[in-house]
Amino acid sequence: MFLQFQNNPGNDLILKKHALIDEQTSPLQRIMWIYDAAEPERRSFENNICAFHIGKGYFMSVAHNLRSQAGYFKSIDAELYRSELFTKLDGSQSRLLDQHYFTDDYTRKKYLNNADPNNIHAIANVLKQKRFDTRWVTMAEKKICNPYVVFQFKNNLFYNDPELTRQLGPQRQFYENGIQKYTFLVEVELVKAFYSADIALYKMVNVSEELINKIPYLDIDLNFLDEPKDKLYCLQSSPTSSAGRMLNEATIEGMLDHFNLFPDDIGGNYVVEGYRYLIKGYFRFGSSGAPYILYDEVKGRFVVNAIQSEASGIQLSIKNDKEGNFQYINAIASPLYVIKDELAAFLK
Repeated sequence: MFLQFQNNPGNDLILKKHALIDEQTSPLQRIMWIYDAAEPERRSFENNICAFHIGKGYFMSVAHNLRSQAGYFKSIDAELYRSELFTKLDGSQSRLLDQHYFTDDYTRKKYLNNADPNNIHAIANVLKQKRFDTRWVTMAEKKICNPYVVFQFKNNLFYNDPELTRQLGPQRQFYENGIQKYTFLVEVELVKAFYSADIALYKMVNVSEELINKIPYLDIDLNFLDEPKDKLYCLQSSPTSSAGRMLNEATIEGMLDHFNLFPDDIGGNYVVEGYRYLIKGYFRFGSSGAPYILYDEVKGRFVVNAIQSEASGIQLSIKNDKEGNFQYINAIASPLYVIKDELAAFLK
């Protein structure tokens, strides 16, 4: 579904802006790692990140969250636990985990039965000592928890389509009273993580082409911009809640040959580097993975050119105190230009 409307010289552009933030027509969603997605009473959500659809079921986000560590797991397949962890534990460590995890004989999984922070800290220490890999990318590879695109609507139909709603099944949809919206879950798999560029590409799995074609998307623009004559915008979660969306103007203030070292105790620290934009404009914490977009006059619609990657702060003195007083007025964005050849190969 392209984000476009019938020609209306006075209101066409504003309508297309509205479409970018409306729940029925926005390409912006969230990806979250979900434990026990098919078990409503045990289901839990972690590792929230912005993501956007670029067509054919492909979603883009950042990569820097993939190799961060959860520290512990909320549930795990009993056989995986036995083969990859149990044999490494000494007696006291085994008793600790047995005390805080119980095994369900029907699902053959072990579940955390006490979320007390002190207990979690003790469990995390054991897993760290045994170098058990709790990076989110590994947790998905081993099916401990899996990434899903989280869709939310005011009504109980997936894009107002009863047939697509039926296809998703009752276990992948539920009402959230706190935000008064219906949530729908669609599983994705990581296609490729471009860690140096801080970009990740996902693809929907176990869904029909009909469902994929219903989801709004952004065309990609692979140009490297330098003070574009057209306005640049950031499409991100709203400042007060990730259930809403915000479109705000952004400005390219400069360009960088970027270098940053990201820690990874399990796989080894890695370098994030390459060409970046220095962006000025409001962005909220939790907006990593948000698209930077511009209006393509020829195509008559918005296209995505870059992804929100890192914050870039300046230090302020407040009452003559600099300690901890940071105000983030700049952001670092990864232009899709830096992976243009790889991206073209995936999407051809």
